[in-house]
This record gives sequence, C-alpha cells and structure tokens, in this order.
Amino acid sequence: MKPKGSVHLRSAKDSEARNLYALIAANREEGHLLPRTIGELMAHATRFVVATRGRRIVGCAELAALSPHVAEVRSLAVDARERGKGVGTLIIDELRRRARGESFEKLCAFTHAPAYFIQMGFSIVPHTWVLEKLTTDCIKCPLFRACGQYAMVVPLDEARGRPLESAFEVDRAPAAVARYA
Repeated sequence: MKPKGSVHLRSAKDSEARNLYALIAANREEGHLLPRTIGELMAHATRFVVATRGRRIVGCAELAALSPHVAEVRSLAVDARERGKGVGTLIIDELRRRARGESFEKLCAFTHAPAYFIQMGFSIVPHTWVLEKLTTDCIKCPLFRACGQYAMVVPLDEARGRPLESAFEVDRAPAAVARYA
C-alpha cells in the first residue's frame, strides 16, 4: 500500500525535540545510531532537517558544524515504515544544500552503513582526515577506537572536481592513520 501524501522537508522546531528523540531512539534500538540525550536534542533541535508526511515526522538528521570548514551529518534516522522510499536521500541532499549555503568545504558522516553514503557520493576516509570530529566528539566517547564506524566525507562545491586527497588536509603518516582507522 502506497503511503498517502508526499514528503516535505523543513527545519525542526524546538518543540519537536521529543519527537526527534523518539525517532532517534527507535533507530538506536536497531543498532543504527549512537545515543543522543533529550537535552542535546532540545538544545540543537533547530539544526535538524525533518521529513514529514502529513503531520508526522518520518525522518530527521542534524547539520552540525565541526569547524568553519567541516559540517557533519548527525543522527540520520528514518521511520522503519518509510525506509526504501528515498526519505534519507532527500534529507542528505537538503543537508548538502544547506552546508554549501553556509560555505562549508566538506560534509562528513560517521556510520556503520558506508554503502548507503557511498551511493550519495561520500567516500570512506581514515578517521584522521576528519580531525575536527576526533577532537570534539570521538575522544570523549566510551567507544573511542572501538566504535566500528566508518568516516565518510563528500567535498562540497569548491572541492568538486579535484582529486579527493587534495580536497583535504591529510596527515599521511601511516602510524597516525593506523591508530584511528
């Protein structure tokens, strides 16, 4: 049965933090996401893009600035009944558009499902290529160096057309890469 109504994207409202929490928690229980607290979501709700069908939120993700040059896709979650219908891709496309509009040079994501992001143009990179993430979040995480997530990056406008390596500041020291990869 085809769902009624089309999917619309918009910024989340502060008052929707509990809805975001419920959607993220449901995806977390399936092993797809790292935990987020209700406090975090209340503080950052407006950084989320939500996909709605009618009045119901069916997907979400946060665009989080890690530095003036790098933004991260956080907490991409899609309602189980809406998966396979392009909702996640719509959200990622909107986050890319917003990141370009805010002059970020690259967009990253950390995921257990790299194939999903590869189909949208992201590449797997060593974790050390996204030092902003390592120094702001990863080192505080109890799963640091054992999370099993892949670092994924897609260059935005200014980096387009250049080889992947030249779009990033790279520490090619093998020991540094091996330590976090």
